[in-house]
Amino acid sequence: MAHKYAVETELLRGPLRIPETVPEVGVRKSILEDLALKTLYVTGPLSIMELAAMMRLTFRVVDELVHRLRAEQLCEVTGMSGNVAHIAISSRGRARAMECLSMNQYVGSAPVSLDSYKRQVEEQSVRNLQVHLPEIQRAFCHLVLDSATLKKLGTALNSGSSIFLYGPAGTGKTSIAMALSRAVATDPVWIPYAVEVEGQIISVYDPQVHTKVADPVTDDSDTRWVLCRRPMMIVGGELTIEMLELQLNQITKFYSAPVQMKANNGVLVIDDFGRQRVRPEELLNRWIVPLDRRIDFLTLAGGQTVEIPFEMFVVFATNLDPSTLADAAFLRRIQTKVRVGAVSPEHFHEISRRICDDFELQYDAPVIDELIDTIRNKLKEPLRACHPRDLLNQIRWAASYEGNVATLDRDALAAAVDAYFVPEGQDPDN
Repeated sequence: MAHKYAVETELLRGPLRIPETVPEVGVRKSILEDLALKTLYVTGPLSIMELAAMMRLTFRVVDELVHRLRAEQLCEVTGMSGNVAHIAISSRGRARAMECLSMNQYVGSAPVSLDSYKRQVEEQSVRNLQVHLPEIQRAFCHLVLDSATLKKLGTALNSGSSIFLYGPAGTGKTSIAMALSRAVATDPVWIPYAVEVEGQIISVYDPQVHTKVADPVTDDSDTRWVLCRRPMMIVGGELTIEMLELQLNQITKFYSAPVQMKANNGVLVIDDFGRQRVRPEELLNRWIVPLDRRIDFLTLAGGQTVEIPFEMFVVFATNLDPSTLADAAFLRRIQTKVRVGAVSPEHFHEISRRICDDFELQYDAPVIDELIDTIRNKLKEPLRACHPRDLLNQIRWAASYEGNVATLDRDALAAAVDAYFVPEGQDPDN
């Protein structure tokens, strides 16, 4: 295990060497100079050390940039702290900074180059992962699944491609989809704060999606990159075709990465597939090439097309018939299809027992047996993984309303069933 960690650590260090000169940054000097000017304009006077920290570049690189800005009389030295100069923007520099801000208002970490981003994403690809039974068992230990389903899920993850989860509502597809990310979260990945493309800035790192990893290896690496857990992004009915494209903020004039770019090197879940605001065939047509060739094409406002890696594990989860959502050509590209259906009585008991433990209720097997009989034989419903939690929540809510302690008994469960299920064929007027 120690050897494996040492190898992974070396891989993390290698591609992210700290740039010590402006050419090593990989971004045009003019872009870096403009960023330095905008930073000075927005923040006010700074020491070179403070400016370097804000731009996430080394002192040596920023000192080189400032030397050029001073030569053009765009900034000036206002004092010294030891050997470190304090600088302020000049009136000429202020005019130039305002011109730069009119083109884009991005201030912060210096961006990485598109080539650097491509190389790093491909090296961190989910296709390079090898998942085995112990990892799958740990990732899904909070769910009750049979061994055949676990094997299919593990096989799908080793493909590094995509999976189709389908079956009736309430059978646990979303929970399974979210747990898949836990199975691939064993090693961290590098996410850039921003990427420069054709002079444009694309913001990538999103604290709502990316979770930082505290690791000493980051002390020796390029701080324009953030060491994070492999991302897990879930989109549902709110998904539109526009969310799959670069998002240009009309005020700040720089781009936010689309959902699939933020999910690179991780898991992207399309939940309730078929119920999005974007039509299924439109989404599938948009992604038929990325799923096959592992690359995506994004368009800048000026019409330039940019090739971006499409390196993530995509999960489609739906309670609709897959054959009505996608044609054979698309389904062929999704190598693994897993039907998530009704649970067995044994699994229903185990789920109920776990939920009782979570809710601090006394588990009663005979009462659960009666519930199973009611659902299957009286209501003519299949047993679904959501039933135990939903019904026990009904018991808790009713007890809270009445000011009582929640108890799992026949009367409480009967009231929960009456509140939860809609009997088949019931006349709404009676």
